[in-house]
Amino acid sequence: MKATGTFHVTLNPQDAYATGVDNINLGRMSIDKTFSGDLHGISQGEMLSAMTSVKGSAGYVAIEQVTGTLADKKGSFVLQHFGTMNQGKDALILEVVPDSGSGELIGLSGKMRIKIEDGQHFYEFDFELETSA
Repeated sequence: MKATGTFHVTLNPQDAYATGVDNINLGRMSIDKTFSGDLHGISQGEMLSAMTSVKGSAGYVAIEQVTGTLADKKGSFVLQHFGTMNQGKDALILEVVPDSGSGELIGLSGKMRIKIEDGQHFYEFDFELETSA
């Protein structure tokens, strides 16, 4: 199945444990999102990032828990992020953490893609929802 829509994200810097050396800036942020479209709900999470001295080169990892409605089913699930930017060219993986689904979303698996156009965030979520007999 596929879900599409938009989301609004707010990132807030948090105190970081580690500090970068050799022109590397390590950061930590909280994530708050509101999803609209086929996935309707909110999420909260945390992000760790590393910015290099080369413009457009960075990496980040994040975990966010999404709570809402997907395919007319209510519950929550966790998305794990792994992203890199190599001089402006990005590679991003968002995947449902196995067995993180709750409520009517138990058995959820899938991958999400994010696009940003003119400042607007869009998602495409390819997912499966296995139901027990």
